[in-house]
Amino acid sequence: MGEADAVRVVAFGGGHGLSASLRALRLLRQQWSSERQPRSLDITAVVTVGDDGGSSGRLRAERGGLPPGDLRQALVALADVDGPDGTLTADLFQYRFDGDGPLSGHAVGNLALLGLMELLGDPVAALDHAAGMLDCCGRVLPMSRHAVSIEADVLGGEPARPDDVVVVRGQHAVAVTPGAVRRIRLRPEHVATCVEVLSAVEAADWLIFGPGSWFTSVIPHLLLPELGAAVAASRAKRLVILNLVAEKETHGLSLPEHLAALTRYLPGLRVDVVLADGKAVGDPEPVHRAAETLGARLSLAPVAAPDGSARHDPAALAAALEAVLGLP
Repeated sequence: MGEADAVRVVAFGGGHGLSASLRALRLLRQQWSSERQPRSLDITAVVTVGDDGGSSGRLRAERGGLPPGDLRQALVALADVDGPDGTLTADLFQYRFDGDGPLSGHAVGNLALLGLMELLGDPVAALDHAAGMLDCCGRVLPMSRHAVSIEADVLGGEPARPDDVVVVRGQHAVAVTPGAVRRIRLRPEHVATCVEVLSAVEAADWLIFGPGSWFTSVIPHLLLPELGAAVAASRAKRLVILNLVAEKETHGLSLPEHLAALTRYLPGLRVDVVLADGKAVGDPEPVHRAAETLGARLSLAPVAAPDGSARHDPAALAAALEAVLGLP
């Protein structure tokens, strides 16, 4: 990682969507290494810090600091699971305590990250140390050293008032709202972007957005003033990976509308490639036209898991990424 001839990729997101793209990038990096390709892949994951549900929400409420869950998932996605203890260490980070006690529902990796952040006093140092423990093939960074809250204006957010726009607060509440999200914002609005993230964006060859929860995992990155400006000014090429199905928070939002939402929050954003699964897209013409408005070409590839679930297949996505990124 960090070689002069490396292709530098920065992937933005959170949760399962970001993990899917990171697993594909890890496979692609391993493939090049085994084939002794003349270029390598330098991977940086940038993770949202607004989670307030489940184990992360409990730890955030009790101890403060960054919610560790999405950061943990990104680390595990980049972990070397082929080493002597790789699978065991990754499984340990993902292991959740059951039962009804105070540890119930907590992932070991969440507790480990919380402990490292408190011990080292810096979330980036904690993530770098955890990446060493997992022998990660890339770096995981929080979009900010300060946790944020997500707030949304939602039409029909209260079932008893289906025609009213109400304010829904909290990432989890926005993610499961039965209404239609009209606008999202961060609280506080002007939280500082992690300086290491800005450096990674400046040095990047490719910036990747998606797949993932559009309003609570992808778009929040564009809402940080410094990060949005850095993305807009970056000389890197930009790739958007579309979801296979709509999530609850984007129910009723078409794939072209997903693309339009990006420029709504970062006006003037230009994209080079939009990658989507052909079956998920259906009629490609509306998505093709929406991609063109961003300056992008549409690339269709069979990237869904073969079992029919709404998951990206890491190997198929890796193959699609290799073709799209124009790598040897």
